[in-house]
Amino acid sequence: MPSNSAPLVVKLGGSLHGAPALADWIAALKRYPRAMAITPGGGPFADAVRAAQPLIGYDERTAHAMAVLAMEQYALALANRDDALQLAASPGAIEEAQTNGRIALWRPSGMVAAAEDIRPSWDVTSDSLAAWLAKKTGARALLLIKSVDVPDGASMSEIVRKNIVDPALPDYLDGTPLFVAGPSSLPRAGARLAEGALPGAAIAIFPTRKSA
Repeated sequence: MPSNSAPLVVKLGGSLHGAPALADWIAALKRYPRAMAITPGGGPFADAVRAAQPLIGYDERTAHAMAVLAMEQYALALANRDDALQLAASPGAIEEAQTNGRIALWRPSGMVAAAEDIRPSWDVTSDSLAAWLAKKTGARALLLIKSVDVPDGASMSEIVRKNIVDPALPDYLDGTPLFVAGPSSLPRAGARLAEGALPGAAIAIFPTRKSA
């Protein structure tokens, strides 16, 4: 199991792109005293890829590549907001940002294009890509920041069924501890992160067996 000294991977949901909570979440994340990498969502940029697909007629592989580029657009926008976020497109660049005391903001297109274990499908969104990065970097945990809340102890099957995360996430998580933080977690998120703790609900990877 990864130690507390291992980096934390955070997926910052694209659904927050126009919300006041975005600035508050970034401020909270900056209080984390250890190494961190942020995976950006696709936000409105990925929505544009989805909307254009039936009109132009490109296939799933092309749509996936375009959606990953949409994540990069969101990353560029986030980096422009705050100098604490350092764009990073490779494992070396991620480590360099973290060594310099900055938050690595992942530009995923190069690493994703070179990966043979990532399926080019709409089922594989930034949630799964964040899980893939967490595994590649030996992260202590994956924190998904969403615009909705989930109860503590919710199961993976439950959050997949409710479309809170993408259906491929269980395949890419591969044992990394998972937390999902929504609006109710934000007020105390900064304090928890400053202590090295994680906000949000801890997700039970396997459903709890009910007694007969």
